[in-house]
Amino acid sequence: MSLLKLGIPKGSLEEATIDLFAQAGWRITAHSRNYFPAIDDPDIRCSLLRAQEMARYVERGTLDLGLTGLDWILEAEADVEQICTLTYSKASNRPSRWVLVVPEHSKIRSVADLQGCKIATELVGFTRRYLAERGIEAEVEFSWGATEAKAVEGLVDAVVEITETGSTIRAHGLRIVEDLLVTDTRLIANRAAMRDPARRARIEQIALMLQAALTARHKVALKCNVPAERLDAVVALLPSLHAPTVSHLYDRQWLALETVVNADQVRDLIPRLCAAGAEGILEYEIRKMV
Repeated sequence: MSLLKLGIPKGSLEEATIDLFAQAGWRITAHSRNYFPAIDDPDIRCSLLRAQEMARYVERGTLDLGLTGLDWILEAEADVEQICTLTYSKASNRPSRWVLVVPEHSKIRSVADLQGCKIATELVGFTRRYLAERGIEAEVEFSWGATEAKAVEGLVDAVVEITETGSTIRAHGLRIVEDLLVTDTRLIANRAAMRDPARRARIEQIALMLQAALTARHKVALKCNVPAERLDAVVALLPSLHAPTVSHLYDRQWLALETVVNADQVRDLIPRLCAAGAEGILEYEIRKMV
């Protein structure tokens, strides 16, 4: 098999993507002024590319696989195979949304009110199709940046912009009319690459390990020792995939328990375990979980 060509999104997701691959088992090292990061896998070649362009190059076969947003896949109308969804942005756990935004005093209250209006956005193709599907004729122009400011200054009637919390939009005296698209990060692959058994196997390996790393980020392992007579009370408190692992200690009156729980449960669970008689409680991180 020739080198598998992997696209890493340049910009806001670059560092988070490299961190995710490190947890999954691949060390990627980016160099300044170099668009081809090194990777500790002789069968993979990395390229840095803007997320907005990723789907296009994966569709062409210039790249075999890459990571980009659902929004940019739809914008490019790219014929690619979406392998899996990967939510790993460090900025927020909330999904990103493309929203219709207008000045607070605007008379626009719904998408239907955009008839004959001028709209600025970076997501031009998607927005045009979204309006056309609803029979709305409006002028949609590409925005090179500072999109929200165009609505503030009255250069356009509305903008379609991406947000997570909406706080920046409100801070500029703007109002969200409605959501047009909820987007997330996708691992995508070239369809021809997926028809090749060797390339498909490597792509599926990468997808599995990335998902395993992400799943592990939300879980922790707990271990504790429990007196035999308190076993049932402690086990009743322990959530697990199936059932906690239980084994005898050298002292047969004591048992060791081990389980995996959601990380956000631990702060409430440990005091309850102590009250139920558990001792020697340990919490430790999990790197991967399949």
